Amino acid sequence: MANVALIGLEKAFGTQTALKGIDLAIADGEFLVIVGPSGCGKSTLLRVIAGLEAPTEGDVLIEGQGALSLTPAQRGVAMVFQSYALYPHLNVRDNMAFGLRMAKRPESEIAAAVGQAATLLGIEDLLDRRPKELSGGQRQRVAIGRAIVRQPRLFLLDEPLSNLDAGLRIHMRHEFARLHRELKTTMIYVTHDQVEAMTLASRLVVLNGGAIEQVGTPAEVYNAPRNLFVASFLGSPRMNLLAGEIAAITKSTVKVRLVSGDVVSAAVEAGRAHIGDRVTLGVRPDALVIGKGANGVNVTADVVETLGGMQAVYGLLADAGQPVCALLPGAHPVRHDDALRLCFAAGDAYLFDADGQAFVRLKARA
Repeated sequence: MANVALIGLEKAFGTQTALKGIDLAIADGEFLVIVGPSGCGKSTLLRVIAGLEAPTEGDVLIEGQGALSLTPAQRGVAMVFQSYALYPHLNVRDNMAFGLRMAKRPESEIAAAVGQAATLLGIEDLLDRRPKELSGGQRQRVAIGRAIVRQPRLFLLDEPLSNLDAGLRIHMRHEFARLHRELKTTMIYVTHDQVEAMTLASRLVVLNGGAIEQVGTPAEVYNAPRNLFVASFLGSPRMNLLAGEIAAITKSTVKVRLVSGDVVSAAVEAGRAHIGDRVTLGVRPDALVIGKGANGVNVTADVVETLGGMQAVYGLLADAGQPVCALLPGAHPVRHDDALRLCFAAGDAYLFDADGQAFVRLKARA
């Protein structure tokens, strides 16, 4: 296992800055997931850690040792790519053994390592096949096996499931979680898929425009987003974000007048808030319920997606035209053009100031 420290990392390609002041400590045995939209710098950061790219500024420490002067092999890292990168003319056994043979390891050691990795991944029966004879999921297992046999200190995984269909993605997510438990090796995993991020990570790093927006456990980042970007990026369906202004401040809530004219409450620390300030109110779709309460909004249903026992109802805020989504039980189907009163608890609301920074909530969701 290896701990990793990134200190003031910057990376520029000509006039374009890909990474901006990245400071991050990664513990031994951690499963760290870097998540963010396409083009935010995730893969560039992984390549800098691997030694495939040199940073413009900053340093990379692996187990306390400066790594910038080390080759990828000397860093003790193994990388699994989105494209699998298997040699088409070699069978599975030789693909997995390739790195060890290049390192001139004894054949007996190579055979033992390949056999052990194949058993761990359940691909013992595929060792004599070539990549073209394998499914996408099998190819990904071979790519992982090629990394495992090297017994690296650090696994770097660059969107390894992007080429798989939905069913295989779920299965391989479970496999990665199992492998991490069994191998107990530090893993840094890059993805734009928030479901992968939330289900695999021991800690999440949310990246945006080359900069870190927030670091924390999946629960911490989901329940206490630091800003509007994090709040809107994590969660499916996305958090509802409604424009308004502060109408009143009490000891336990801030009241917000939405553009629809509704006045609703959010249980947040008022802190820097002043009456009349522009704010954005956030409510997760699963926090909305159909009711007649005062803390709610009127919505006209537009599109309804049936999700088995649940239904995702997309509509427009009355007299404002702002989109709203509610995740509701499917027992009482909603139809197009239905008028709904959607209510929520003040403790389930989020509030963001004009700069997009979050107010501290008084009651975090369980």
